Amino acid sequence: MSEPYASDPARTLEPVQAEPGDVVQQSRWTFRLVMFLRVMAGLSMVKGLYHWAVVCGMTGLDGGFEAQPLPWQTATVFFAVIDLVAAVGLWLAAAWGAVVWLTACVSMAAVEVIFPQVYGGRIAAVVFESVLLVGYLFLAIQSAREHPQ
Repeated sequence: MSEPYASDPARTLEPVQAEPGDVVQQSRWTFRLVMFLRVMAGLSMVKGLYHWAVVCGMTGLDGGFEAQPLPWQTATVFFAVIDLVAAVGLWLAAAWGAVVWLTACVSMAAVEVIFPQVYGGRIAAVVFESVLLVGYLFLAIQSAREHPQ
């Protein structure tokens, strides 16, 4: 008895062979976007490790992590986790990495503006995060224009 799926051409798939001329080159804006994401991954990694250093008591806080107010502790642990997760996703240039990074940026700006008692309401941090967000959006839009679907 013959296998019905073995002779069906719709069920047999041949591997795709790439010709030397078929190699897709990464476009200029996409390359810039990926490089931006890699730089942001490095910054997110540094931020996340800094927050973990604070949690572990490796910084010179008065009284240590436990002596800080609960909102400050909560925000610090949140950013310790989300920044490292964002760093991995950004380095991989995965869509979820950008989403997690955008969530971390907006969260940091919100904490600084809406809850200034937590980290002190640093306007410079809000401006820096906003510039990074605008830069990402600009690069993402330019990259999407290069690849019309």
